[in-house]
Amino acid sequence: SSERDDMQFPAARISAASATSIPARPMSPETPWMLSPIRTSPSQPLLYHCLASLHRHEGCILSLAVSKDLIFTGTKSCRIHAWRHPDCGEVGYIKAGSGEVWAILAYGRILITAHGDHRVRVWGVSAADNFRPKKIATLPPKNSFFVFPRKSSSQKHKDYISCLAYNHEEKLLYTGSWDKTVKAWKILENRCVDSFVAHESHVNAIAINQDDGCVFTCSSDGSVKIWRRVFGESSHILTMTLKFQLSPVNALALSSSPSTCILYSGSSDGLINFWEKEKTSGRFNHGGFLQGHHFAVLCLAAVADLIFSGSEDATIRVWRREEGNCLHTCLAVMDGHHGPVKCLAATLEREATVKGLLVYSASLDQTFKVWRVKVYPTEKVSLQHSAMEDQQMDGVDFEASPVLSPSWVVKKLQFSHVH
Repeated sequence: SSERDDMQFPAARISAASATSIPARPMSPETPWMLSPIRTSPSQPLLYHCLASLHRHEGCILSLAVSKDLIFTGTKSCRIHAWRHPDCGEVGYIKAGSGEVWAILAYGRILITAHGDHRVRVWGVSAADNFRPKKIATLPPKNSFFVFPRKSSSQKHKDYISCLAYNHEEKLLYTGSWDKTVKAWKILENRCVDSFVAHESHVNAIAINQDDGCVFTCSSDGSVKIWRRVFGESSHILTMTLKFQLSPVNALALSSSPSTCILYSGSSDGLINFWEKEKTSGRFNHGGFLQGHHFAVLCLAAVADLIFSGSEDATIRVWRREEGNCLHTCLAVMDGHHGPVKCLAATLEREATVKGLLVYSASLDQTFKVWRVKVYPTEKVSLQHSAMEDQQMDGVDFEASPVLSPSWVVKKLQFSHVH
């Protein structure tokens, strides 16, 4: 019997998003969960506010991806929702009867989704004003009920597919799984071209350097590894293992430019380690770590010289790398979720003297948020602009008002103090 994926397309509508503005009152500095000050100053040149916040009643959002004009979210309910950004108007959804949607990747008009049945679906998606997705492939293909099992059954992952990455030039799809393996797929040929045991525990994230094809993987075994495809072949070889902590590594992000290439990894000890690539040898050297999150770092996103990190402590931190060196500054702590931030994505909305970005976050509190972020260059902050900000803040009450931390955070803090 063939697989059934029912695609449903409700009419476009404005979702029940609660549009919010810049919070009127910064929270007390006595609590670690406070909202970062909105004031722009030479020491903290960043403004942000939440454009929309959606609460999903059908379960936690497990995955998130952004294309040119659409946002895609995957949940435990088997549905893949498509939203227009940045206003979050729902344009349709795909209901695939194949388990939870653990990972999503969007590239051009192609959408790739990983499901609870340990298979990947590839969809062709149209523009937001005419959302009519079409399933292109299932990897590996499902066997017919009347046919003896083919080789494709051996190509299937034996556990959940946790991450996806796509090599644009080679047109190779990479899947990482809790079965400790990484597989490479030729989508147009519907087949797996390589499969290798990458780690001693769950593979949690994959990143690809589109310039040279290097594949980066991280795992709950605490390691980050670099793989390279053998020239003229489909197989991959391990070129370097980066291991600096025993803590599980949950997320990767690659920040690449003509002048530099830096790999970031987020781990369960709350640290973000980073490695810089040597221009001559191509070797990645450990540059240090970013410290600030109270609990595990679960997701990362890099845009230009900015790094966004989502954590189990329910916050999103914004970091900026200084030009010409590996020094980083935490520009803001974005607070709004009431549970671990599981997914992050960021896109550049405007690249000028003042950078404009859209940041998308999903949490295990069943909410999905869209943030608008403006980043000002430190050395060019206008005194007149700062004066205007001061006037706007004159009426703000700075009374001590601690944020009500989620109950699980309070319990975890109490547990850590006892032990």
